Amino acid sequence: MKSDAEQRAGLLYGIGAYGMWGLVPLFWPLLKPAGALEILAHRMVWSLAVVGIALVALKRWGWIRELIRQPRKLALISVAASVITVNWGLYIWAVNSGHVVEASLGYFINPLVTIAMGVLLLKERLRPAQWAAVGTGFAAVLVLAIGYGQPPWISLTLAFSFATYGLVKKKVNIGGLESLAAETAIQFLPALGFLLWLGADGSASFGSHGAGHAALLAATGVVTAAPLVCFGAAAIRVPLSTLGLLQYLAPVFQFLLGILYFHEAMPAERWAGFALVWLALTCLTWDALRTARRTRADALRLAAAAAPSRASQVPTPQSPQPEAEPTA
Repeated sequence: MKSDAEQRAGLLYGIGAYGMWGLVPLFWPLLKPAGALEILAHRMVWSLAVVGIALVALKRWGWIRELIRQPRKLALISVAASVITVNWGLYIWAVNSGHVVEASLGYFINPLVTIAMGVLLLKERLRPAQWAAVGTGFAAVLVLAIGYGQPPWISLTLAFSFATYGLVKKKVNIGGLESLAAETAIQFLPALGFLLWLGADGSASFGSHGAGHAALLAATGVVTAAPLVCFGAAAIRVPLSTLGLLQYLAPVFQFLLGILYFHEAMPAERWAGFALVWLALTCLTWDALRTARRTRADALRLAAAAAPSRASQVPTPQSPQPEAEPTA
């Protein structure tokens, strides 16, 4: 059992992680006139630099030798690196092209997509409330498709790419910092090659718009690594159910930024689609909390039932070989 102080610290780390992810749309426009692909390449290169420094400071290198000896894990990490490249690149483009609200929708529906993938790929069985949430989410996508005049492809691509990334990461099962290091190591050479090509072509923005702009491009590594470090600190201090609730902070912040700061349009049909998504997430959250309470209650009942049995097996001075007492 974690202490109250540890849980409070974990909660703050979690709020910090999801808060940074939620406010990151404010950062990408600062990197213009760099295009989305150039920003993405800088993010890959500088993320490896930042993570490498962190690993040197923490002296965490043993996992590299073990990973190299496991071709299956290396293949899975390559898949994860490819999928997160699509996710990062599309998200940067969406924000800098005026689609912050649609990007936020992708992370709202991500839990629903994850559940759907669990059913289709892992043959998981859903509870009735989960089926209701997935069905409501599907209806929301239809409403939004009608409102946009086309399927919300930005949202769907972000949701499916991140859900796939999460599924692969679950199978790889290595630490967040280590996983990011491995993924960015795979991304590094193609990203560096692209940046060198831009430089040779004369179309690179790095260094041609002042030291401040160059520093901001280099800061993409910190922007990538900092929330991940906070998330890792939160994950070991607070229950998974708490993290599940905190994850909605990021798309909420993104949605509010899109409406209030970037002044993106929200016609009635888009509000209707978002309302259905929020209804689905409410149903999903209610079911998760109810299931967690039942699981804890069952565990307490089992512990209470087992306590008299364990106590009866402890010898006393008056009765060196006591008979077993009936359990409650």
